[in-house]
Amino acid sequence: MTKPTISLIIPAYNEEKYIGECLEYITKNSNGKFFEIIVVSNASTDRTVEVASKYPGVKVVNENRKGVMWARERGRLEAKGEILAFIDADNHMPSGWIEKIEKEFSNNDKLVCLSGPYIYYDIPKWQTFLVAVYWYVFTFPIYLILRYIVVGGNFAIKKDTLEKMNGFDTSIDFYGDDTSIARSAHNFGTVLFRTNFFMYASGRRFSKKGLFLTGLIYAVNFFSQVFMKKSVTSTHEDIR
Repeated sequence: MTKPTISLIIPAYNEEKYIGECLEYITKNSNGKFFEIIVVSNASTDRTVEVASKYPGVKVVNENRKGVMWARERGRLEAKGEILAFIDADNHMPSGWIEKIEKEFSNNDKLVCLSGPYIYYDIPKWQTFLVAVYWYVFTFPIYLILRYIVVGGNFAIKKDTLEKMNGFDTSIDFYGDDTSIARSAHNFGTVLFRTNFFMYASGRRFSKKGLFLTGLIYAVNFFSQVFMKKSVTSTHEDIR
């Protein structure tokens, strides 16, 4: 069984406080299995490029058009792997993450995209419980109905599928981006959402905007992408 080559792409806008720790976890838990690691500095004005460039084997590129979809698109064009994996700059990659990608794509020829939930490492326990309820009681049943869900900071997708999709929809500023990816990829094969394919992430957006308001905004844009194929929230506030 031939394992696919996997490129890891990390969009980063002013992430000097987080990108170093993110890359530390990647180094520790990927066992050197990534074909390449690309950090896309998305119009950063802080020390993101400087910090990321210190890590051996990490390629840093600049995308001056601000927006996470622009950053992902630049990463797509730069990457050479058969599978493109995307995480966020504040993520802590768990051990076994890349091995799950290898296994799922090697065992299923129809699989075009793999995703899973976040586990937040810096929020109160009561919020952690509510988020778990959200994933298992709300998100996973919806996935079973729609057969597609993607979490933007925790997914892997075939490079040729992205080419068939004409890349990422750069007209989307932020909210609804992941649902747009999932819906489009679903046209070309299986989109798999595995609850055991998780990623540790920062809950800093909850701390800034509140758990319930943040969840509501994401839910509204999820359904607007599903039913109207567009996001209703056109802008977002950067959280650092």
